[in-house]
Amino acid sequence: MLQLTKPSTPHRVSLAPVEEAYEICRRITADYAKTFYLGTMLMPAAKRKAIWAIYVWCRHTDELVDGPKAATTTLETLDQWERELESIFAGVPIHDWDVALVDTLQQFPLDIQPFRDMIEGQRMDLHRSRYQTFEELELYCYRVAGTVGLMSTTVMGVEPHTSLSPWLTPEAASYVPVQEAVTLGIANQLTNILRDVGEDARRRGRIYLPLDELAQFNYTEDDLVNGVIDDRWRAFMRFQLDRARYFYQEAERGIGALSRDGRWPVWASLMLYSQILDVIEENDYDVFNRRAYVPNLRKFMSLPVAWTRAIAL
Repeated sequence: MLQLTKPSTPHRVSLAPVEEAYEICRRITADYAKTFYLGTMLMPAAKRKAIWAIYVWCRHTDELVDGPKAATTTLETLDQWERELESIFAGVPIHDWDVALVDTLQQFPLDIQPFRDMIEGQRMDLHRSRYQTFEELELYCYRVAGTVGLMSTTVMGVEPHTSLSPWLTPEAASYVPVQEAVTLGIANQLTNILRDVGEDARRRGRIYLPLDELAQFNYTEDDLVNGVIDDRWRAFMRFQLDRARYFYQEAERGIGALSRDGRWPVWASLMLYSQILDVIEENDYDVFNRRAYVPNLRKFMSLPVAWTRAIAL
């Protein structure tokens, strides 16, 4: 079992200074999430660094069940990981990268519950590899990705709106796009699922597609494992891509409520990630033999469009 340091250890080794911890988080983000990292570079420095710290915690959490040591991870491992989370929120870091997250928590009012919910998503991965309906899959997507939307929105902040109407309450004057943040996270996770169908099925034995919907298109699990691409698969994938795009469209509604310095990076991230769906189409829905990725030129061409949308809100 993965051994994690107990938060109660009275004498711990010296950890990295704050700026070094953020640099560790920056490098990990840049190495493992290139498109996401590009979006963070459009943020003000403090918010950018906070997002790196959050990303790295989320990545380490995900690797407990999908990383090199996943075979040794148990429910007890995740329980201990949650205790480490509580230690971080108490201001006591365990690892070098935790130092950055502790500093982030001092600057932004992050709630621990989305972090707990993400761990619960990893618990789901330990005991199930199939989802019968989209409702079941949506809960999983919330836990492993919608939670990231909640964390990020807290860092991005909202733009206070003033009004001359005396009856406008303070609560109504400043709308916090909580549901839209969750929706964007779910859209991103659905995109991951559609991009990684072949790898998840063949390497991990997992199918993150609603089984009842596969059946509606008369497409079987064996077809999926064997990478069959035919009219059934294309029709099924068009249905899935349309739903993912709907989630992106719903998420767009909340961007205007974000702080002005947060709109451009969120627009950019949304546009860049949703373009993976376009590449899947261009690849004739072959997610078994070809990995869908957005070319760098197309990414950079999207940035002025994202900027225009951000300033138009």
